[in-house]
Amino acid sequence: MTNPSTDRSDGRHDLKRQIRQLESIAALSGGIAHDYNNLLTAIMGNISLAMEHVPPESVPSALLEQALSASRVAKILTRRLITFSKGGQPKKSPTDIVHLVENAAAFSLSGSNTNYQIGPVQEIWPAQVDAQQIGQAIHNLMVNAVESMPGGGTVSIVFRNVTIDSSTSLLAAGRYIDIAIIDHGVGIPSEHIEKIFDPYFSTKDKGANRGTGLGLSISHSIVIQHGGEITVTSRVGEGTTFHVLLPASETPALDKAPAAPTTEFQSPNRPVHGGGKILVMDDEAMIRELAGNLLQHLGYTVDFAEEGQMAIKKYQAAMDASKPYDAVILDLTIKGGMGGEETIGRLKAIDPSVKAIVSSGYSDNPVVARYQDYGFCDVVAKPYEIIEFSQKLYRLVTGDCPTPDRQPAI
Repeated sequence: MTNPSTDRSDGRHDLKRQIRQLESIAALSGGIAHDYNNLLTAIMGNISLAMEHVPPESVPSALLEQALSASRVAKILTRRLITFSKGGQPKKSPTDIVHLVENAAAFSLSGSNTNYQIGPVQEIWPAQVDAQQIGQAIHNLMVNAVESMPGGGTVSIVFRNVTIDSSTSLLAAGRYIDIAIIDHGVGIPSEHIEKIFDPYFSTKDKGANRGTGLGLSISHSIVIQHGGEITVTSRVGEGTTFHVLLPASETPALDKAPAAPTTEFQSPNRPVHGGGKILVMDDEAMIRELAGNLLQHLGYTVDFAEEGQMAIKKYQAAMDASKPYDAVILDLTIKGGMGGEETIGRLKAIDPSVKAIVSSGYSDNPVVARYQDYGFCDVVAKPYEIIEFSQKLYRLVTGDCPTPDRQPAI
């Protein structure tokens, strides 16, 4: 006869061992993820631009679409590497979990053929979590949903307050928020369910679409470190539901992340041409060249800065000459220089009405998750494609910087 307390202790020991294993691998992946993401940005951006110069139904267009599809698979892998490289103990604080999940979902589905829909939300408790890490966990679950629905579809997200009071649960008694993420994809065979959170386990076929097997394991480790629980149910041919239980906070959320533009995010389907003067700040020459080519093709004039100090000088000079920029695009992370977070603060001091987009490959960064709190009007995820890039820029140049209470339609 087994001892339940011994079983739980052994289970905790195995989880700690898995977490240590994941953290050691993360140390190796973190060093290359950022550079690889920039390379992929240049590849995908130039493929998207090339597709604008060939007939839609031509052989070159079909070949470019195949290359872009393969790049999207690499994009998912890169985001997982970036996510994976940011482990560690959670720094918890009271958090508006609904807005956090909405932001992570919108960012994760950007550029895909999948939408998300939020179920009715009524007085959901704030969660006591590390917003960056939980954003990573939700991102991985959303990516898994996209991969489960190759033909596209809608991912449903449902929130529910629950109270745990059973001594038989691995969870401590108390208040929790249950987040259900429901896809209508291919489903998971019953023989794979128990292995789904194991490191490197993947149900995908070998070849270009083969998965790393790390995404769900990372999500599992993050949730466990938060004192929560993640479970899965699935039926082959019908879909999969993940339930994430996170501890509720006893105090109100410290701040509220801006809501996603709509409760059902839909990817744009065509590029929009515009006009105006744009300043692009990025430390990578290939990204500046790509941005310049994209912007000129879309009808804009463009100027460049390699880091924040140069961007500030150019912005001030343009203001002094009465030839201001219509918008600026700031890379969040600049090696050895002033990045987007500090730069936008300095630009706001020069021009409180500056229209700025933050560009980053880090979906879990608080500046990306709460970009409006830092002074930005919108965010573009790296690697970006011409359609999303063009529509967000056009919307900003021709309109006002949106506020948390007034979100534009996509």
